[in-house]
Amino acid sequence: MQAIERTWPLSCPRGIRAALAAALTCSVICAQPAAARAAGSRYTFAVVSSTLESPSDEAPTQRLLDTIGRDSNVSFIVYDGNLKGAKETCNDALYERRQTLLDAARPPLVFVAGERDWADCGAALAGGYDPVERLDRLRQTIFADASSLGQNPIPLTRESEVSRFHPYRENVRWQVKDTVFLALNVPSPNNHYLNAGGRNGEFEDRVIANAFWLEHAAELAKRRDARAIVVFIQGDPEPERYERPERFAWLHFARNRRRDGYLELKRSLVKLAQTFRGPVLVVHHDDQNLPAGFQFDQPLRNDKGVEVTNLTGVAFAPRDRLNQWIEIDADTARRPPFRVSVRDVPKNAPMTPTAPASSVHEEPVPSMPEIPSLPPASDLPPDMLIPAPASGGNTGSGAGDTTGNPDMPPIFPGTPASSVQRGP
Repeated sequence: MQAIERTWPLSCPRGIRAALAAALTCSVICAQPAAARAAGSRYTFAVVSSTLESPSDEAPTQRLLDTIGRDSNVSFIVYDGNLKGAKETCNDALYERRQTLLDAARPPLVFVAGERDWADCGAALAGGYDPVERLDRLRQTIFADASSLGQNPIPLTRESEVSRFHPYRENVRWQVKDTVFLALNVPSPNNHYLNAGGRNGEFEDRVIANAFWLEHAAELAKRRDARAIVVFIQGDPEPERYERPERFAWLHFARNRRRDGYLELKRSLVKLAQTFRGPVLVVHHDDQNLPAGFQFDQPLRNDKGVEVTNLTGVAFAPRDRLNQWIEIDADTARRPPFRVSVRDVPKNAPMTPTAPASSVHEEPVPSMPEIPSLPPASDLPPDMLIPAPASGGNTGSGAGDTTGNPDMPPIFPGTPASSVQRGP
C-alpha cells in the first residue's frame, strides 16, 4: 500500500460583487475542458472556528483573517461555526458586528452555522432566545446572499433553491477545480436533538434536509466528473459511536442509552461515500484539547460492518485559536489528495482595529504593513488521511479512479483503517 503523508505542525456593493463573481466563475469553469481542469487540480483552503468568544477577540480574529488573506495560494476560508461566545447574548447587534468582521476577509469566506450561533441561544447567559427564531434570523442576514462572505466572494448554491427545502439557506455547495464542497447545519452538542417529549420537529426536518443535500451532492459530483468531495460541519459526529441498523433493535428496549443525534448524518455520509466512490473528507471542529491541533476520526462502517475506506474525518482544535488556523492543501492528481497543516500567525503581525459596520462595503479593507512569510509546516511520520489504492495507483493524470463511475468497483479494496484513534 502506498504510504500516506500528512503534515502538522473590492469595495463595490455586495450585489455587484456577487454578480461579477458568478459571471467570472462560470466563464472560467465552463470554458475549460475536463483535461485542463485536471491538470490544474491543486488548491489550498483555510479553516478556522470559535475564534470570537468576546469583544476582545475581534481584533485578533481580524488579524488572523488578514494573515490568511495574504497567502495568495488560499482559495477560500471556512469559518466553521461559533461567531459568538457562550456567555454572549444572541442579539441582532452582535450578529451584525461579527458578520461585518467576517465579511472584511480578503478571500471568499464561507460561514457554517454552529452551536453558539443558534442552538444554545435558549440559555440564560445567551439571552434566553428561541433557538429556531435565532436560526431564522441568521438565514435572513448572514445567509441571505447568493454568494459567500469576503471581499472577493464566490457564488454558492443554497439548498433553499429547492422549493421543498426553502428554509435551509445555510446548507450550501460550491466547487473549486475538480472538488465539490458542502457546508451543513450540524451543530454540537448532539446535533440539537432534544430529549423532551413530543415531536422533535426542528431536528427531524433538518435531518431530512441534510440527507437530501448530501445525496444530491454525490450525484452532482458524479455528473461533473469530480474527483473529491469535502463536507464541513461544526459538531463532532462522534464516529466511534456509530450504530448500524439492527434487525432486532426492539430487544434493547431496556437499555438506557442516549439518543445519538448524529446517527442519521453518519448513515447519510456512508451512503454518499458508497455512491460517489472517490475520496470524501469530513471536516469538523472538536471541543477537546487536541495537542497537535487536529486528528483523524475513526472510519465509519457500512451496514455489513465493512469500513468505508474512502471516507475520512478531520477533527480540528488548534491550541491557540486566535493565532493558528488549519490549512488543507489539495491536489486530486496525487495520492493522498489532501495534506493538513497547522499554521501560525507571525508574532510581529500588527493588530488592526475592526472596521465600522457602516463602511465595510464602501471602503477598501485597510492595508497592513508587510509581514514575514508564514513558517512551513513541519513533517511528521506518515499516516492515513485519504486511503490510497492497495496497488499504488497512478499519481499523475489517472482521473479514472476517483470520478465516481458507478460501473467501477470500489477503488480502495483491502485498505486497512487509520491507526490514529480519537480521544486524548
